[in-house]
Amino acid sequence: MSIPNPQPKVVTMEDYLALPDDTRAEVFDGVLTDMASPSRTHQTILMEISSLLHSYVKKKAGNCTVLPAPFDVKLSDHPLTIVQPDLMIVCDKKKLEENMCNGAPDFIIEIVSPGNPSDDYIKKAYYYKTYGVREYWIVDPKRRKITVNYFEEDLISIVYDFDATIKVNIYEDLYIDFSQIAKIL
Repeated sequence: MSIPNPQPKVVTMEDYLALPDDTRAEVFDGVLTDMASPSRTHQTILMEISSLLHSYVKKKAGNCTVLPAPFDVKLSDHPLTIVQPDLMIVCDKKKLEENMCNGAPDFIIEIVSPGNPSDDYIKKAYYYKTYGVREYWIVDPKRRKITVNYFEEDLISIVYDFDATIKVNIYEDLYIDFSQIAKIL
């Protein structure tokens, strides 16, 4: 006798907004997925890259905004898809509300958590490409690799070591030197 596999509850926007404030979760095609708390290494990398990006964007005095997690990004209403990228750049201010970005950011970085690497490499890469993210980086501290996906130009899965200096493709003159970040880990 086979036991039926229960279907996950489909989450609505109202359900998502009713979650307790300290809940770390994302929604993929209406299915709620819990997120683990980040590690010290994760947060160190996040702060270093965030500082570099923020300084660059501020110096350029353009329309773009750098936002670290937790900040919701609603990629789709139907089916509901909400993510919380580790770091993002949004250049269309009309997408930004006080508590959410409505639509795809221009640039996203995810820092791989040891418990769910396939989320970043497979699931999120699919959703980010499908919903129009221009550029998506996966920073993997355990493997000491950075995978760059520049969807806008169909450059996908270009892998760099942690000692590389990598161009942020959505800008003409922005590079991130990961050897400097690797020194503090």
